[in-house]
Amino acid sequence: MPEYRKIKLPRACRAWGEPDFEHVLKTELEGLQVDQLPLQAGIAASSYALSGPFQAMVIAASANDAVIHVKAGVFYQGIVAGCSCADDPTTTEPVQEYCEIALDLDRTSCEAAVHLLAGQPE
Repeated sequence: MPEYRKIKLPRACRAWGEPDFEHVLKTELEGLQVDQLPLQAGIAASSYALSGPFQAMVIAASANDAVIHVKAGVFYQGIVAGCSCADDPTTTEPVQEYCEIALDLDRTSCEAAVHLLAGQPE
């Protein structure tokens, strides 16, 4: 089952319907901490999501009177965590990761329910 989180996105909520909505949402998402999004659950090539910066892109957005629905892609980095032994061949170089998330942004409270979309690329 996809991981589920709640976050506040007040600037994106206020920007809905404006030409800069995607930019505002992207900026607000990129200002979050990695653990506020289900990025750890979305890893495919590594075992641990790094806390460094990540990039978000809006894939689709629509709304009704109550909720703004957004599908977004997130590019971030992870590492393959080894045992830190002297003879451990595991690389410690960051690996590029990508996952897609869905946000259901309540237009009144500006609180977004976030979950990882199933069917991640491998």
